[in-house]
Amino acid sequence: MELRPYQKEIIDIIDNLNSGSYLVQLATGLGKTVTFANIKRKGRVLVVAHREELVTQPIKYYDIPVGIEMRELKSKGEEVVIASVQSLVRRLNKFNKDDFDMIITDECHHSIAKSYRKIYDYFNYRLHIGFTATPNRGDGKSLDGIFDSIIYEKDIRWAIENKYLCDIHCMRVNIDYDISKAKTRLGDYALDDLEEMINNDDSNKKVALAYERYGVGQTLIFGTSIAHCENIAAEIEGAVVVSSNTKNRDEIIRKFTNKEINVLVNCMIFTEGTDMPLVETIIICRPTKNSSLYAQMVGRGLRLHKDKDKLNLIDLVGITGKNKLCTAASLLGLNVDNLDDDELKELDGNLLDIPKKIKEFESPRLWIKETEEVNLWAKERNYNLHNINWTRSFNGDLILILKDIRIKLPCQDELGYTVYNGERIKMQDALDEVFNILNLHYQDQRPLWDLHIIRKWGKEPASFKQMEWIRRYMGSREIGDLTKGEAHYILNRLFNNQGRLNIKI
Repeated sequence: MELRPYQKEIIDIIDNLNSGSYLVQLATGLGKTVTFANIKRKGRVLVVAHREELVTQPIKYYDIPVGIEMRELKSKGEEVVIASVQSLVRRLNKFNKDDFDMIITDECHHSIAKSYRKIYDYFNYRLHIGFTATPNRGDGKSLDGIFDSIIYEKDIRWAIENKYLCDIHCMRVNIDYDISKAKTRLGDYALDDLEEMINNDDSNKKVALAYERYGVGQTLIFGTSIAHCENIAAEIEGAVVVSSNTKNRDEIIRKFTNKEINVLVNCMIFTEGTDMPLVETIIICRPTKNSSLYAQMVGRGLRLHKDKDKLNLIDLVGITGKNKLCTAASLLGLNVDNLDDDELKELDGNLLDIPKKIKEFESPRLWIKETEEVNLWAKERNYNLHNINWTRSFNGDLILILKDIRIKLPCQDELGYTVYNGERIKMQDALDEVFNILNLHYQDQRPLWDLHIIRKWGKEPASFKQMEWIRRYMGSREIGDLTKGEAHYILNRLFNNQGRLNIKI
Protein backbone atom coordinates (compact mmCIF):
# COMPACT_ATOMS: atom_id res chain seq x y z
CA MET A 1 0.00 0.00 0.00
CA GLU A 2 1.35 3.42 -0.96
CA LEU A 3 1.46 5.57 2.18
CA ARG A 4 0.22 9.15 2.12
CA PRO A 5 2.71 11.99 2.74
CA TYR A 6 1.53 12.65 6.29
CA GLN A 7 1.74 8.92 7.12
CA LYS A 8 5.35 8.83 5.94
CA GLU A 9 6.04 11.95 7.98
CA ILE A 10 4.70 10.29 11.16
CA ILE A 11 6.80 7.18 10.57
CA ASP A 12 9.95 9.27 10.04
CA ILE A 13 9.31 11.21 13.26
CA ILE A 14 8.86 8.01 15.27
CA ASP A 15 11.94 6.43 13.68
CA ASN A 16 14.04 9.27 15.09
CA LEU A 17 12.73 9.00 18.64
CA ASN A 18 15.04 7.44 21.20
CA SER A 19 12.71 6.70 24.09
CA GLY A 20 9.58 7.95 25.85
CA SER A 21 5.79 7.96 25.49
CA TYR A 22 4.21 10.03 22.73
CA LEU A 23 0.77 10.76 21.33
CA VAL A 24 -0.26 10.85 17.66
CA GLN A 25 -3.65 12.29 16.76
CA LEU A 26 -5.15 11.49 13.37
CA ALA A 27 -8.77 12.21 12.54
CA THR A 28 -10.91 9.15 11.91
CA GLY A 29 -10.43 8.00 8.31
CA LEU A 30 -6.82 9.17 7.95
CA GLY A 31 -5.47 5.64 8.33
CA LYS A 32 -3.86 5.38 11.75
CA THR A 33 -3.87 1.55 11.58
CA VAL A 34 -1.89 1.31 8.35
CA THR A 35 0.40 4.03 9.71
CA PHE A 36 1.38 2.25 12.92
CA ALA A 37 1.68 -1.08 11.10
CA ASN A 38 4.42 0.48 8.95
CA ILE A 39 6.52 1.92 11.78
CA LYS A 40 10.08 0.62 11.47
CA ARG A 41 10.67 -2.09 14.04
CA LYS A 42 13.82 -2.12 16.15
CA GLY A 43 12.71 -5.08 18.24
CA ARG A 44 9.46 -6.86 19.11
CA VAL A 45 6.28 -4.79 19.06
CA LEU A 46 3.18 -5.06 21.24
CA VAL A 47 -0.06 -3.48 19.99
CA VAL A 48 -2.74 -2.99 22.66
CA ALA A 49 -6.42 -2.40 21.84
CA HIS A 50 -9.74 -2.72 23.64
CA ARG A 51 -12.13 -4.20 21.06
CA GLU A 52 -12.16 -7.24 18.80
CA GLU A 53 -12.27 -5.20 15.59
CA LEU A 54 -9.24 -3.19 16.68
CA VAL A 55 -7.29 -6.37 17.44
CA THR A 56 -7.99 -8.13 14.15
CA GLN A 57 -8.00 -5.18 11.73
CA PRO A 58 -4.22 -4.41 11.76
CA ILE A 59 -3.17 -7.99 10.86
CA LYS A 60 -3.63 -7.42 7.13
CA TYR A 61 -1.25 -4.46 7.16
CA TYR A 62 1.75 -6.32 8.58
CA ASP A 63 4.23 -8.08 6.32
CA ILE A 64 5.12 -10.75 8.88
CA PRO A 65 3.16 -13.30 10.98
CA VAL A 66 1.31 -11.64 13.85
CA GLY A 67 0.47 -13.18 17.21
CA ILE A 68 -2.88 -12.55 18.87
CA GLU A 69 -3.75 -12.45 22.57
CA MET A 70 -7.55 -12.46 22.76
CA ARG A 71 -9.97 -14.98 24.20
CA GLU A 72 -8.82 -18.44 23.07
CA LEU A 73 -6.11 -17.02 20.75
CA LYS A 74 -2.55 -16.94 22.11
CA SER A 75 0.72 -15.66 20.65
CA LYS A 76 3.77 -17.88 20.15
CA GLY A 77 6.74 -15.53 20.24
CA GLU A 78 5.94 -13.61 17.05
CA GLU A 79 7.77 -10.33 16.33
CA VAL A 80 4.46 -8.44 16.49
CA VAL A 81 1.79 -9.27 19.05
CA ILE A 82 -1.64 -7.63 19.03
CA ALA A 83 -3.56 -8.01 22.27
CA SER A 84 -6.91 -7.07 23.70
CA VAL A 85 -6.31 -5.23 26.94
CA GLN A 86 -8.87 -7.44 28.70
CA SER A 87 -6.99 -10.65 27.84
CA LEU A 88 -3.44 -9.33 28.14
CA VAL A 89 -3.88 -7.90 31.61
CA ARG A 90 -4.67 -11.45 32.84
CA ARG A 91 -1.74 -13.04 30.95
CA LEU A 92 1.16 -10.74 31.79
CA ASN A 93 3.09 -13.48 33.57
CA LYS A 94 3.33 -15.29 30.22
CA PHE A 95 5.75 -12.59 29.05
CA ASN A 96 9.14 -11.41 30.21
CA LYS A 97 9.30 -7.75 31.21
CA ASP A 98 11.86 -7.04 28.45
CA ASP A 99 9.99 -8.84 25.65
CA PHE A 100 8.95 -5.72 23.74
CA ASP A 101 10.96 -2.78 22.43
CA MET A 102 7.87 -0.76 21.53
CA ILE A 103 4.24 -0.64 22.69
CA ILE A 104 1.58 0.84 20.42
CA THR A 105 -1.77 1.70 21.96
CA ASP A 106 -4.67 1.95 19.53
CA GLU A 107 -7.49 4.35 20.49
CA CYS A 108 -5.29 5.50 23.34
CA HIS A 109 -7.87 7.90 24.82
CA HIS A 110 -8.86 4.81 26.83
CA SER A 111 -5.36 4.32 28.19
CA ILE A 112 -5.82 6.09 31.52
CA ALA A 113 -7.80 3.05 32.72
CA LYS A 114 -6.20 0.83 35.39
CA SER A 115 -5.97 -2.16 33.05
CA TYR A 116 -3.82 -0.22 30.58
CA ARG A 117 -1.66 1.22 33.34
CA LYS A 118 -1.00 -2.26 34.69
CA ILE A 119 0.32 -3.32 31.27
CA TYR A 120 2.53 -0.22 30.90
CA ASP A 121 3.93 -0.69 34.40
CA TYR A 122 4.77 -4.35 33.77
CA PHE A 123 6.90 -4.03 30.62
CA ASN A 124 10.31 -2.35 30.24
CA TYR A 125 9.82 -0.81 26.80
CA ARG A 126 11.91 1.76 24.94
CA LEU A 127 9.07 3.53 23.20
CA HIS A 128 5.33 3.90 23.68
CA ILE A 129 3.25 5.45 20.89
CA GLY A 130 -0.45 6.15 21.37
CA PHE A 131 -2.68 6.58 18.33
CA THR A 132 -6.13 8.11 18.49
CA ALA A 133 -8.61 10.10 16.47
CA THR A 134 -10.26 11.58 19.54
CA PRO A 135 -7.83 12.11 22.40
CA ASN A 136 -10.28 14.08 24.56
CA ARG A 137 -11.80 11.93 27.27
CA GLY A 138 -15.46 12.37 28.14
CA ASP A 139 -14.70 12.61 31.86
CA GLY A 140 -12.42 15.60 31.36
CA LYS A 141 -9.30 13.78 32.59
CA SER A 142 -6.06 14.50 30.79
CA LEU A 143 -3.75 11.92 29.25
CA ASP A 144 -0.64 13.68 30.53
CA GLY A 145 -0.03 10.93 33.08
CA ILE A 146 0.49 8.49 30.19
CA PHE A 147 2.15 10.51 27.42
CA ASP A 148 5.00 13.02 27.50
CA SER A 149 4.03 15.09 24.49
CA ILE A 150 2.05 15.20 21.24
CA ILE A 151 4.33 14.59 18.27
CA TYR A 152 1.79 14.85 15.45
CA GLU A 153 -1.73 16.24 14.95
CA LYS A 154 -4.03 16.32 11.95
CA ASP A 155 -7.65 17.13 12.78
CA ILE A 156 -10.88 16.81 10.88
CA ARG A 157 -10.74 20.35 9.47
CA TRP A 158 -7.29 19.75 7.99
CA ALA A 159 -8.38 16.39 6.59
CA ILE A 160 -11.46 17.81 4.86
CA GLU A 161 -9.64 20.85 3.50
CA ASN A 162 -6.91 18.62 2.08
CA LYS A 163 -9.43 16.21 0.50
CA TYR A 164 -8.51 13.19 2.60
CA LEU A 165 -12.00 13.09 4.14
CA CYS A 166 -15.33 14.04 2.62
CA ASP A 167 -17.28 17.22 3.31
CA ILE A 168 -20.02 17.07 5.94
CA HIS A 169 -23.49 18.55 5.51
CA CYS A 170 -24.93 19.04 9.00
CA MET A 171 -28.59 19.10 10.01
CA ARG A 172 -30.47 19.20 13.30
CA VAL A 173 -33.90 17.53 13.51
CA ASN A 174 -35.97 17.92 16.67
CA ILE A 175 -37.71 14.68 17.68
CA ASP A 176 -38.95 16.13 21.00
CA TYR A 177 -37.23 13.82 23.45
CA ASP A 178 -36.54 15.26 26.92
CA ILE A 179 -33.22 14.39 28.58
CA SER A 180 -33.10 17.46 30.80
CA LYS A 181 -33.14 15.26 33.92
CA ALA A 182 -30.77 12.55 32.67
CA LYS A 183 -28.03 11.76 35.17
CA THR A 184 -24.34 11.65 34.30
CA ARG A 185 -22.08 8.66 34.91
CA LEU A 186 -18.40 8.48 33.95
CA GLY A 187 -18.65 11.68 31.95
CA ASP A 188 -21.71 10.81 29.87
CA TYR A 189 -25.46 10.33 30.16
CA ALA A 190 -26.56 7.30 32.15
CA LEU A 191 -27.74 4.73 29.62
CA ASP A 192 -30.71 3.59 31.69
CA ASP A 193 -31.94 7.20 31.85
CA LEU A 194 -31.55 7.59 28.08
CA GLU A 195 -33.39 4.33 27.49
CA GLU A 196 -36.34 5.52 29.54
CA MET A 197 -36.44 8.99 28.02
CA ILE A 198 -35.82 8.21 24.35
CA ASN A 199 -37.00 4.68 23.59
CA ASN A 200 -40.71 5.27 23.06
CA ASP A 201 -43.10 4.85 20.14
CA ASP A 202 -43.44 8.56 19.40
CA SER A 203 -39.70 9.27 19.30
CA ASN A 204 -38.92 6.11 17.32
CA LYS A 205 -41.51 6.98 14.68
CA LYS A 206 -39.92 10.44 14.41
CA VAL A 207 -36.51 8.82 13.89
CA ALA A 208 -37.98 6.86 10.98
CA LEU A 209 -39.61 10.01 9.61
CA ALA A 210 -36.29 11.88 9.79
CA TYR A 211 -34.68 9.08 7.80
CA GLU A 212 -37.45 9.09 5.19
CA ARG A 213 -37.25 12.86 4.74
CA TYR A 214 -33.54 13.50 4.95
CA GLY A 215 -31.66 10.21 4.66
CA VAL A 216 -29.53 9.82 1.53
CA GLY A 217 -28.19 6.48 0.33
CA GLN A 218 -26.49 4.05 2.69
CA THR A 219 -27.51 5.09 6.19
CA LEU A 220 -26.06 4.29 9.60
CA ILE A 221 -28.19 5.06 12.67
CA PHE A 222 -26.79 5.09 16.22
CA GLY A 223 -29.21 4.09 18.97
CA THR A 224 -28.94 3.99 22.74
CA SER A 225 -29.57 0.32 23.52
CA ILE A 226 -30.25 -2.95 21.73
CA ALA A 227 -33.98 -2.58 22.42
CA HIS A 228 -33.90 0.99 21.15
CA CYS A 229 -32.19 -0.09 17.93
CA GLU A 230 -34.67 -2.91 17.42
CA ASN A 231 -37.61 -0.56 17.91
CA ILE A 232 -36.18 1.99 15.47
CA ALA A 233 -35.50 -0.72 12.88
CA ALA A 234 -39.08 -1.94 13.22
CA GLU A 235 -40.21 1.47 11.93
CA ILE A 236 -37.94 1.43 8.84
CA GLU A 237 -38.53 -1.09 6.10
CA GLY A 238 -35.48 -3.26 5.42
CA ALA A 239 -33.42 -1.87 8.30
CA VAL A 240 -31.05 -4.32 10.01
CA VAL A 241 -29.92 -4.16 13.64
CA VAL A 242 -26.28 -4.72 14.54
CA SER A 243 -25.47 -5.20 18.21
CA SER A 244 -23.22 -7.22 20.50
CA ASN A 245 -25.60 -10.13 19.85
CA THR A 246 -24.94 -10.06 16.08
CA LYS A 247 -22.70 -12.90 14.95
CA ASN A 248 -22.37 -12.20 11.22
CA ARG A 249 -21.20 -8.58 11.26
CA ASP A 250 -18.76 -8.96 8.36
CA GLU A 251 -21.50 -10.38 6.11
CA ILE A 252 -23.88 -7.57 7.07
CA ILE A 253 -21.22 -4.93 6.32
CA ARG A 254 -20.59 -6.56 2.94
CA LYS A 255 -24.29 -6.46 2.04
CA PHE A 256 -24.55 -2.88 3.28
CA THR A 257 -21.58 -1.79 1.12
CA ASN A 258 -23.10 -3.62 -1.88
CA LYS A 259 -26.41 -1.79 -1.23
CA GLU A 260 -28.28 -5.00 -0.51
CA ILE A 261 -29.10 -3.44 2.89
CA ASN A 262 -29.81 0.29 2.98
CA VAL A 263 -30.04 1.01 6.71
CA LEU A 264 -28.06 -0.31 9.67
CA VAL A 265 -29.19 0.54 13.18
CA ASN A 266 -26.46 -0.15 15.70
CA CYS A 267 -25.84 0.02 19.42
CA MET A 268 -22.25 1.23 19.92
CA ILE A 269 -20.78 -1.33 17.52
CA PHE A 270 -19.70 0.89 14.63
CA THR A 271 -17.72 3.44 16.64
CA GLU A 272 -14.04 2.46 16.62
CA GLY A 273 -12.05 0.38 14.19
CA THR A 274 -14.80 -0.70 11.80
CA ASP A 275 -13.92 -0.20 8.13
CA MET A 276 -17.11 0.73 6.27
CA PRO A 277 -16.21 2.22 2.90
CA LEU A 278 -19.66 3.52 1.95
CA VAL A 279 -21.72 5.46 4.48
CA GLU A 280 -23.65 8.39 2.98
CA THR A 281 -25.85 9.36 5.94
CA ILE A 282 -25.30 9.12 9.68
CA ILE A 283 -28.18 9.70 12.08
CA ILE A 284 -27.27 10.28 15.72
CA CYS A 285 -30.07 9.11 17.99
CA ARG A 286 -27.73 8.38 20.86
CA PRO A 287 -27.41 11.65 22.84
CA THR A 288 -23.94 12.12 24.30
CA LYS A 289 -21.88 14.78 26.01
CA ASN A 290 -18.69 12.82 25.27
CA SER A 291 -16.98 14.53 22.33
CA SER A 292 -14.74 11.51 21.73
CA LEU A 293 -17.70 9.18 21.37
CA TYR A 294 -19.52 11.64 19.12
CA ALA A 295 -16.51 12.02 16.82
CA GLN A 296 -16.13 8.24 16.62
CA MET A 297 -19.76 7.84 15.56
CA VAL A 298 -19.49 10.51 12.86
CA GLY A 299 -16.12 9.13 11.79
CA ARG A 300 -17.77 6.04 10.32
CA GLY A 301 -19.00 8.18 7.43
CA LEU A 302 -15.99 10.36 6.68
CA ARG A 303 -14.06 8.10 4.32
CA LEU A 304 -13.96 9.05 0.66
CA HIS A 305 -15.92 6.86 -1.75
CA LYS A 306 -16.60 7.16 -5.46
CA ASP A 307 -20.36 6.95 -4.86
CA LYS A 308 -20.65 9.95 -2.53
CA ASP A 309 -19.53 13.57 -2.52
CA LYS A 310 -20.29 14.31 1.14
CA LEU A 311 -21.58 12.84 4.36
CA ASN A 312 -25.07 13.83 5.48
CA LEU A 313 -24.93 14.16 9.27
CA ILE A 314 -28.31 14.32 11.02
CA ASP A 315 -28.35 15.12 14.74
CA LEU A 316 -31.65 14.16 16.34
CA VAL A 317 -32.17 16.54 19.22
CA GLY A 318 -34.74 17.36 21.88
CA ILE A 319 -35.00 19.14 25.20
CA THR A 320 -31.71 19.11 27.11
CA GLY A 321 -32.23 21.78 29.77
CA LYS A 322 -28.87 22.46 31.41
CA ASN A 323 -27.45 19.21 30.06
CA LYS A 324 -24.87 19.58 27.32
CA LEU A 325 -25.20 17.76 24.01
CA CYS A 326 -22.58 17.07 21.37
CA THR A 327 -23.61 17.98 17.84
CA ALA A 328 -21.73 18.82 14.64
CA ALA A 329 -19.98 21.88 16.13
CA SER A 330 -18.33 19.54 18.66
CA LEU A 331 -16.25 18.06 15.83
CA LEU A 332 -14.45 21.41 15.61
CA GLY A 333 -14.18 21.85 19.37
CA LEU A 334 -16.80 24.60 19.43
CA ASN A 335 -19.20 25.20 22.30
CA VAL A 336 -22.70 26.18 21.16
CA ASP A 337 -24.56 25.49 24.40
CA ASN A 338 -25.53 29.14 24.78
CA LEU A 339 -27.10 29.57 21.35
CA ASP A 340 -30.89 29.54 21.17
CA ASP A 341 -32.92 27.19 18.95
CA ASP A 342 -33.18 29.65 16.06
CA GLU A 343 -29.44 30.28 16.09
CA LEU A 344 -28.67 26.57 16.27
CA LYS A 345 -30.88 25.95 13.26
CA GLU A 346 -28.81 28.48 11.31
CA LEU A 347 -25.77 26.23 11.78
CA ASP A 348 -27.23 23.67 9.35
CA GLY A 349 -25.06 23.30 6.27
CA ASN A 350 -21.37 22.70 5.61
CA LEU A 351 -19.39 21.80 8.73
CA LEU A 352 -16.49 24.12 7.96
CA ASP A 353 -18.86 27.11 7.69
CA ILE A 354 -19.97 26.74 11.33
CA PRO A 355 -17.21 28.87 12.95
CA LYS A 356 -18.04 31.83 10.72
CA LYS A 357 -21.76 31.48 11.46
CA ILE A 358 -21.15 31.35 15.20
CA LYS A 359 -19.09 34.53 14.98
CA GLU A 360 -22.10 36.30 13.47
CA PHE A 361 -24.19 35.42 16.53
CA GLU A 362 -21.92 37.28 18.95
CA SER A 363 -24.04 39.48 21.19
CA PRO A 364 -24.11 40.87 24.74
CA ARG A 365 -26.32 37.95 25.79
CA LEU A 366 -23.69 35.45 24.68
CA TRP A 367 -20.78 37.47 26.05
CA ILE A 368 -22.40 37.43 29.47
CA LYS A 369 -23.03 33.68 29.19
CA GLU A 370 -19.33 33.18 28.50
CA THR A 371 -18.52 34.54 31.94
CA GLU A 372 -20.78 31.90 33.51
CA GLU A 373 -19.14 28.95 31.73
CA VAL A 374 -15.67 29.26 33.21
CA ASN A 375 -16.16 27.96 36.73
CA LEU A 376 -17.94 24.79 35.58
CA TRP A 377 -15.22 24.11 33.03
CA ALA A 378 -12.47 24.65 35.63
CA LYS A 379 -14.22 22.45 38.19
CA GLU A 380 -14.50 19.57 35.72
CA ARG A 381 -10.74 19.72 35.11
CA ASN A 382 -9.58 20.57 38.61
CA TYR A 383 -8.12 23.96 37.62
CA ASN A 384 -7.59 26.77 40.13
CA LEU A 385 -8.63 30.04 38.47
CA HIS A 386 -7.50 32.16 41.45
CA ASN A 387 -10.82 34.02 41.23
CA ILE A 388 -9.69 35.79 38.07
CA ASN A 389 -12.52 37.18 35.96
CA TRP A 390 -11.85 34.90 32.98
CA THR A 391 -14.36 34.29 30.21
CA ARG A 392 -14.33 31.29 27.88
CA SER A 393 -15.02 31.73 24.18
CA PHE A 394 -16.73 29.39 21.71
CA ASN A 395 -13.44 27.68 20.82
CA GLY A 396 -12.33 27.16 24.42
CA ASP A 397 -9.87 30.06 24.73
CA LEU A 398 -9.71 31.85 28.09
CA ILE A 399 -9.89 35.65 27.79
CA LEU A 400 -9.28 38.43 30.31
CA ILE A 401 -9.89 42.02 29.25
CA LEU A 402 -8.65 44.98 31.34
CA LYS A 403 -8.39 48.68 30.49
CA ASP A 404 -5.23 48.44 28.44
CA ILE A 405 -4.47 44.75 28.00
CA ARG A 406 -6.13 41.64 26.66
CA ILE A 407 -4.77 38.27 27.86
CA LYS A 408 -5.64 35.08 26.00
CA LEU A 409 -4.80 31.51 26.94
CA PRO A 410 -5.56 29.17 24.01
CA CYS A 411 -7.70 26.12 24.73
CA GLN A 412 -5.65 23.41 26.44
CA ASP A 413 -4.58 20.45 24.35
CA GLU A 414 -5.16 16.77 25.11
CA LEU A 415 -2.27 16.67 27.57
CA GLY A 416 -3.46 19.77 29.42
CA TYR A 417 -1.05 22.29 27.85
CA THR A 418 -1.70 25.80 26.56
CA VAL A 419 0.55 28.48 25.04
CA TYR A 420 1.65 31.45 27.14
CA ASN A 421 4.23 34.02 25.93
CA GLY A 422 5.05 31.70 23.05
CA GLU A 423 5.83 28.78 25.35
CA ARG A 424 3.88 25.53 25.65
CA ILE A 425 3.17 25.06 29.35
CA LYS A 426 0.61 23.35 31.56
CA MET A 427 -2.71 25.19 31.71
CA GLN A 428 -2.53 25.40 35.50
CA ASP A 429 0.98 26.83 35.31
CA ALA A 430 -0.28 29.47 32.87
CA LEU A 431 -3.18 30.33 35.18
CA ASP A 432 -0.74 30.67 38.07
CA GLU A 433 1.60 32.88 36.03
CA VAL A 434 -1.19 35.24 34.96
CA PHE A 435 -2.29 35.54 38.58
CA ASN A 436 1.25 36.47 39.61
CA ILE A 437 1.53 39.07 36.85
CA LEU A 438 -1.79 40.64 37.81
CA ASN A 439 -0.74 40.82 41.44
CA LEU A 440 2.61 42.40 40.59
CA HIS A 441 1.64 44.86 37.88
CA TYR A 442 -2.13 45.38 37.83
CA GLN A 443 -3.16 45.99 41.41
CA ASP A 444 -4.70 49.31 40.30
CA GLN A 445 -7.14 47.30 38.14
CA ARG A 446 -7.91 44.66 40.73
CA PRO A 447 -11.61 45.65 40.85
CA LEU A 448 -11.76 44.55 37.19
CA TRP A 449 -10.09 41.14 37.48
CA ASP A 450 -10.68 39.94 41.05
CA LEU A 451 -14.05 38.19 41.30
CA HIS A 452 -14.14 38.74 45.07
CA ILE A 453 -14.37 42.48 44.41
CA ILE A 454 -16.44 42.24 41.24
CA ARG A 455 -19.15 40.30 43.05
CA LYS A 456 -19.56 43.28 45.40
CA TRP A 457 -19.94 46.11 42.91
CA GLY A 458 -20.97 44.02 39.89
CA LYS A 459 -24.45 43.18 41.16
CA GLU A 460 -25.59 46.79 41.25
CA PRO A 461 -27.65 48.12 38.30
CA ALA A 462 -25.57 49.41 35.40
CA SER A 463 -24.78 53.10 35.55
CA PHE A 464 -26.39 55.63 33.24
CA LYS A 465 -23.05 56.27 31.53
CA GLN A 466 -22.45 52.57 30.94
CA MET A 467 -25.89 52.12 29.35
CA GLU A 468 -25.43 55.27 27.28
CA TRP A 469 -22.22 53.93 25.77
CA ILE A 470 -23.69 50.48 25.18
CA ARG A 471 -26.77 51.87 23.41
CA ARG A 472 -24.58 54.13 21.31
CA TYR A 473 -22.63 51.18 19.94
CA MET A 474 -25.30 48.48 19.99
CA GLY A 475 -27.89 50.58 18.14
CA SER A 476 -31.39 49.14 18.13
CA ARG A 477 -30.35 45.67 19.32
CA GLU A 478 -32.22 44.46 22.39
CA ILE A 479 -30.08 44.78 25.50
CA GLY A 480 -32.38 44.47 28.51
CA ASP A 481 -31.51 45.22 32.11
CA LEU A 482 -27.86 44.84 33.01
CA THR A 483 -25.77 44.84 36.15
CA LYS A 484 -22.63 46.95 36.42
CA GLY A 485 -20.50 43.86 36.01
CA GLU A 486 -22.32 42.73 32.88
CA ALA A 487 -22.22 46.20 31.38
CA HIS A 488 -18.51 46.49 32.09
CA TYR A 489 -17.80 43.21 30.34
CA ILE A 490 -19.89 44.16 27.30
CA LEU A 491 -18.06 47.47 26.97
CA ASN A 492 -14.71 45.77 27.19
CA ARG A 493 -15.75 43.31 24.48
CA LEU A 494 -16.89 46.18 22.27
CA PHE A 495 -13.64 48.06 22.66
CA ASN A 496 -11.05 45.39 23.36
CA ASN A 497 -9.24 45.97 20.07
CA GLN A 498 -8.50 49.59 20.94
CA GLY A 499 -7.97 48.92 24.65
CA ARG A 500 -8.57 52.64 25.22
CA LEU A 501 -12.07 52.97 26.64
CA ASN A 502 -12.25 53.89 30.32
CA ILE A 503 -15.80 53.91 31.64
CA LYS A 504 -15.94 54.40 35.39
CA ILE A 505 -17.75 51.67 37.27
